[in-house]
Amino acid sequence: MNETFNRLYKENYAKVYRLCLSYVSGNEALADDLAQEVFVKIWQKLDQFRNESQVSTWIYRITVNTCLMHLRKIKKSQEKITDQIPENLSSETEDGKDDRLQMLRACIQKLNEMGKILISLVLEEVPQKEIAEAVGLSNENVRVQIHRSKGKLFKCMSSKEMQNL
Repeated sequence: MNETFNRLYKENYAKVYRLCLSYVSGNEALADDLAQEVFVKIWQKLDQFRNESQVSTWIYRITVNTCLMHLRKIKKSQEKITDQIPENLSSETEDGKDDRLQMLRACIQKLNEMGKILISLVLEEVPQKEIAEAVGLSNENVRVQIHRSKGKLFKCMSSKEMQNL
């Protein structure tokens, strides 16, 4: 079991961390804490994995649930997710990539919880079928919601870019 867990950790930590990072608006320390919490849960439940889906889908589901639980705790304590957008992102770069990344993160935070989940998984290049399994929706529903979320992001990014001109 140790070898299996070590392999899963090495193969999936970066993806889990990036997914957690998208939930907490770039707060690296919190994302690391959530990722560690995910792997504690994986360790505790590894013997319960039934191979009914891909192990990556199972890991994404644990990650999504862990992050959603965290967001619910924040909502209960009246904190706003948007307050967690990091202030230390560089605003002066040669090509403006950091500016666009900061705008994208801010726009993603305006999406509803499901929109954030779907866009985060799309950015991780998770296949749509796996996304549907991980979030418990039909492939068609996932496709439609991803399309709508991308449209909202495009609108948000376009309006922010126009304001900066």
